[in-house]
Amino acid sequence: MDAVTTHDCCAAPLPPGATPDLVVIGAGSAGFSAAIRASELGARVTLIGAGTIGGTCVNIGCVPSKTLIRAAETLHQGKSAARFAGIAADAHLADWAAVMAQKEALVSGMRDAKYAALLPQYEGISYIGGAARFTADGLVVGDARLSAGRVVIATGAAPAIPPIPGIGDVPYLTSTTALALDRLPRSLLVIGGGVIGCELGQMFARFGVAVTIVCRSHLLPGFEPEVVGALTGFMRQEGIAIRGGVAYRRIRRDAAGVALEVTLEGRPETIIAEQVLVATGREPNTAGLDLAAAGIATDTRGAIAVDEFLATSRSGVYAAGDVTGRDQFVYMAAYGAKLAAENALNGNTRRYDARAMPEVVFTDPQAARVGLTEAEARAQGLVVRSVTLGLDQVPRALAARDTRGLVKLVAEEGSLRLLGAQILAPEGADSIQTAVLAIKHRLTVTDLAETLFPYLTTVEALKLAALGFQKDVAKLSCCAG
Repeated sequence: MDAVTTHDCCAAPLPPGATPDLVVIGAGSAGFSAAIRASELGARVTLIGAGTIGGTCVNIGCVPSKTLIRAAETLHQGKSAARFAGIAADAHLADWAAVMAQKEALVSGMRDAKYAALLPQYEGISYIGGAARFTADGLVVGDARLSAGRVVIATGAAPAIPPIPGIGDVPYLTSTTALALDRLPRSLLVIGGGVIGCELGQMFARFGVAVTIVCRSHLLPGFEPEVVGALTGFMRQEGIAIRGGVAYRRIRRDAAGVALEVTLEGRPETIIAEQVLVATGREPNTAGLDLAAAGIATDTRGAIAVDEFLATSRSGVYAAGDVTGRDQFVYMAAYGAKLAAENALNGNTRRYDARAMPEVVFTDPQAARVGLTEAEARAQGLVVRSVTLGLDQVPRALAARDTRGLVKLVAEEGSLRLLGAQILAPEGADSIQTAVLAIKHRLTVTDLAETLFPYLTTVEALKLAALGFQKDVAKLSCCAG
C-alpha cells in the first residue's frame, strides 16, 4: 500500500474494507464531472488520479493558453488603434517573466479552487493518487487492488507526435511545453494548422516571434472554406507565414535551430526556425492501463471504443472525454463523463448527443461553428441552401471599424431548418451560442430572422444572415428586418 497515497488535502478514503459503487480513473475535468455526479446520486466513489490534479484544461491547456492569447491581443489592439481617427497608441512586451508568472498564478488558483478544494465538499468521494491499470478481475493502483465492478475511464489525451523522419532527434515543443517557455524564441515553426497550431501560432506572432505555420492541407480542417480562406488571409496580414499542402520529408537540427524539409507543389523547400512546435493533434492516454487484460477494445489510434451510451466492450466499464478520441473539448468531456457516470450507476438511459456541439477557435478573429458544413450536409444527401454574410454588412463591425470576418448559415431546402452555422468575428466565440440553441431546438432561419436581436452586437449578424435567405440585406436600413 505504500505506493498508493490518499490525497489528504482533497478527500478522505473509504472506510477499510468498503467497496466503492463507482471507480473513476482520471482526475481532470471529465473525471471530476463523473465523480461529482455519482456522488450527487448517492454513490460512494473512488477517484484515481495520476499526475497533477485537474488534468489538461486548467493546468496546461485551456486556461493558460487563453490568458496568454488575451495578453497577446492587447499588444495587437495597441498596434491597431490607429483604425480610429485621432487615436495613437502603442503596446509592447516589457517583461515575459511577469506574463508567465501571472499565468501560473491564475492556473494554480483555479486548480486549487475548482479541483483540490472541491473534493472535501463531497463526502462520498475518496481520492487515490497513482497510475491505475486493469487486471482480469479489477484494478491495481501501485500495490493496492481495488474491486471495480463499475468504472468510468477519463484519462484524457496527450500531444500526438507525427511520424516525420528525424523528429526524435529534434528538441521540439508541444502545446504543454510551449506554454511554459522561460524565454521567447526569435522564430518558431509550427507543424499543424488545426486549432492549437492557429491559436498558439498567432499568439506567439503577436508577442514578436517570427512564426511559420505548415500543414498538409490548410488551416482549420472541418471549417467552411470561406472561413478558412478569410482567416488565412488575416493571419498573413499580421506577418504569419503559412505553408499549406506540404508533404513532410524530414526534420533535422540546424545551426539556427531546426530545419524542416518539405515538398510544396512538387518542389523541395526547407523551412528554418529557432524552435519547432508540434501541434498535430492529441492521442488518448491509454498506454499503461492494460485495457486488453480487461477485454476493453480500442481503435487503431488507441482510443477506447464506446457506444452511444459511452459503454465500452467490457460490461460495467464506461469511458468519456478525450480518451475516446471524439469531440476533444473540455465541455464535451465533462458532459460525457456525467452521462457515463449516470449510465454506469443506473443503466443505459442517457445517450451521448453531440449534434449541437459548439466549437471555438480562439484566434483573432475568433472562428466558431456548430452543426453541419454545407459539404457535410450534401454528403448526407440533404438538399440545402446557404447564405454567407460579410461583417461589412454588420453595424457592430462597422462601428468598431473592424470588419474582419463573416457568417455562413446552412439550412435545409424547403423547411429552412438551420443545419449549421459558422462565424468568423472578433466576438464570434460568444455569438455562436445562439446558433447552438437554434440547432438544438430545430429552429429555422425564418425563426432566427423573426427573433429580436439587440442592435450593435456581433450576434445580430446571425439575424442578418438569416434574413439573407429572403432578401438582400444590403438594401435594408439599420434595424430593419
